[in-house]
Amino acid sequence: MTNSINSFYLVLDQGTSSSKIFLFDEEQNIVFSDRERHHLHRPQEHHVESNPIDILNACTKLISSAISFTKIKKGKIVSMGMAVQRSTFLFWDKQNLKHYTQAISWQDSRAQKESDAFKSSTNKIHEITGVPLSAHFGAPKYIHLTKHETTLKHKTENDRLWFGPLSAYLTHSFTRIPAVDESIAGRSLLMNLNKIAWDHELCSLFGIPINCLPPLKPTVHNFGLVEIDNIQIPLNCVIGDQQAALLGQGGSTPGTLAMNFGTSGSVQYNAGARPNRVSGLLSNVLYSTSSTRNYLLEGTISANSSLFYWLENELNIPHSKMRWDARCKKTTTKGVLIPGFTGIAAPYWVDGFKTVYHNLDGASDDEIIRAGMETIGFLVHDIYKPIVDKTKLKPNLITVSGGGARDPLLQFIADLLQVKIGHTTLKDRTALGVYKLLRLSDKKYFTDESVECNKIFSPKMDSLIREKKLKNWRIALNKIL
Repeated sequence: MTNSINSFYLVLDQGTSSSKIFLFDEEQNIVFSDRERHHLHRPQEHHVESNPIDILNACTKLISSAISFTKIKKGKIVSMGMAVQRSTFLFWDKQNLKHYTQAISWQDSRAQKESDAFKSSTNKIHEITGVPLSAHFGAPKYIHLTKHETTLKHKTENDRLWFGPLSAYLTHSFTRIPAVDESIAGRSLLMNLNKIAWDHELCSLFGIPINCLPPLKPTVHNFGLVEIDNIQIPLNCVIGDQQAALLGQGGSTPGTLAMNFGTSGSVQYNAGARPNRVSGLLSNVLYSTSSTRNYLLEGTISANSSLFYWLENELNIPHSKMRWDARCKKTTTKGVLIPGFTGIAAPYWVDGFKTVYHNLDGASDDEIIRAGMETIGFLVHDIYKPIVDKTKLKPNLITVSGGGARDPLLQFIADLLQVKIGHTTLKDRTALGVYKLLRLSDKKYFTDESVECNKIFSPKMDSLIREKKLKNWRIALNKIL
């Protein structure tokens, strides 16, 4: 090991619309960070995709900038890890790594018809994978893409292409070694959660050749060397971004529950050494090494910050004037808005519906925005309840992180859940989670510390108002269920 002053840990946080890079020192301080944006394309309704080369180039540029910083500091990057957006899938060539499709986003639901064709197998799929059947996940996307491109199907069946999540494409591109991390592989609907192996029965059910799926590896693993600017960096961790966010909030202890709000939202529970299945929710690997594995029980919310970007267009509000948190703080509503542009994920899994405006006739822009924000809170409530019913968890405080964790939303969640909500002070919890896993590969044990909160939101809504709001939510929800 090099001198601690000059030793750095590189973390790449690859998200939906941008990628960020961080350098940590051995004392957990962020000494350098940078960011590159990339474009989301929406060629048709319910189609959301990115150019994987744009993402790869942005990530490469960021790593190069971190290397330049270390050279100035006369230091060395001793280890690298990546947190990557989940449920974004593509095809690429096994030999030259050329991409054969765009990166089909986790927000994309173009494969709804293909997903619906397997509804009779919903329970079996959830039992094997821990993940509900949905067009947002890998297998339906595989079927849709190969159905509409016969050359793609031919190349795949002739063992020329990989199909996998964006994390696997980036890993292969950086190291030249094909691999897919266990934490994201479950989103393919093809991984057996008990065996942590590609499931032959499901591959047969969906008609997917098992040899087009990259080899499964633990999240903490020697994935290979990343060589950029004549510098070689060992890639020792690849993990889903929401899993990393939970670990960054001190969630390595079984029984911990936390939330994260960014482009999407997530309610996460560390289920410990055994997977914990709940109807409508997702059970995934939280993190793993060659000798240990922890599992995650999770509910996802498709639209968080992305909801307000969508409302900017719907209401013709310039981005600089949206400031949704300020609008919501001074506004009340009796209406409910359920956005259809990304559908609803956990616990209902409904795609491709027309946006529901319930009790919003004649409503102002601010009331509509408030109604959209409250829908996030209602979905959190509907995810949280089955988790606590299953686990008997009784938290005194739930920590929340992410750029979308704004005051009025957190207060509304506290009111609905009847639990104190704490906003964590430290930004970039996802990057911190990856850093902790990199240090785990060094020290062979996980270190957690107490999570400080800069604000605590205590329940204060009148119980009758709360019940009326929940009743109104159920009436609106029944319009799409």
